Amino acid sequence: MIKRLATHSPLLVCALLAVAGGLILDDYGLGTDESEQRSLAVYIVNHILQDNDEPLNVRPYGPAFELVLLAGERLLGLQDFQTRRIFLMRHFLTHLLFLGGGWGCAWLTFRRYRSRGLALCALGLFLLHPRLYAHSFFNSKDLPFLCLFMLALCLVHQAFRKDTGAAFALCGAGVGLLINVRFMGAMLFVAVLVLRACDAYCAADRSARRHILRTCGLFAAASALTLYATWPYLWDDPARRLAMAFRFMSYHETDAFDLFRGTVLPNEERPPDYIPTWLAITTPPFTLLFGILGGLAALRGAGLTPGAALRNTSLRFDLLLLACFLSPLLLVILLKADLYDGWRHMYFLYAPLCLLAV
Repeated sequence: MIKRLATHSPLLVCALLAVAGGLILDDYGLGTDESEQRSLAVYIVNHILQDNDEPLNVRPYGPAFELVLLAGERLLGLQDFQTRRIFLMRHFLTHLLFLGGGWGCAWLTFRRYRSRGLALCALGLFLLHPRLYAHSFFNSKDLPFLCLFMLALCLVHQAFRKDTGAAFALCGAGVGLLINVRFMGAMLFVAVLVLRACDAYCAADRSARRHILRTCGLFAAASALTLYATWPYLWDDPARRLAMAFRFMSYHETDAFDLFRGTVLPNEERPPDYIPTWLAITTPPFTLLFGILGGLAALRGAGLTPGAALRNTSLRFDLLLLACFLSPLLLVILLKADLYDGWRHMYFLYAPLCLLAV
């Protein structure tokens, strides 16, 4: 009995935290974008149900999670005038996804190290970040992307561990959904293809390379189909609208101002260290310290055994985590992307940082 409880301890902790979340649910108010995000989902659903031939005229935000929240609202029979109940329900579902992301962190840790103690540590690191825990109730844009990014990393690890067509197809569907929620998820799509190219380079014979090519095709097809099916914005002209979504991600006009280092700065004048500074002063020092050490350990391992960095090894996965953490930081600096409200647009960086800390 005790052994069974220990095996499922991350699930038990998540269940207890779900109960605790339900008890403090009404302590949190509305996020700035919540009403607008819900209106987007309502507009998309009405547009589809009315069989309107006109293309969707909305901002290029992926609606996948918002459609899930709206489905929950309709299943519970909530009416538009029941505003309080609607947003409390949205907050609870968002918090459950956050707990699911924590469970994914624990699951992936256990898969890699076969240690229940480490799995519980990983769960604690992920869920007990003060700012992220608070945002898990009212942030239906940035927190879902963080949690889905963690779950997508689980699917990537599982796909390369099993090395089957079904596993890569499931991974592709997860990555497609990730790109829907935030276009930055395309980074993981490219990473999987690069890793498969490494596998092809290290393959023993032509048969192995054909298998790798087939799994790549299944991954890419599942990703593209999932993205297209869950994002009605693309239905009119997929290629052009994907390009528009990328441009919108990197730059869109805003009159946002932020207090940073004692100075109120407009969006276009934020310095390159804006995100690293916010991340450093809001993340528990323990996680930062061990995350940095984990990244350095991965680099040291690559220097000592470069061959292992190409083959399908734990070291290569650690290097993937490091790339998922560093490359977005460099990208937003080079593109001078619009970022404001602290580092909430980059909360997904906490997924690879947390795993590196483990």
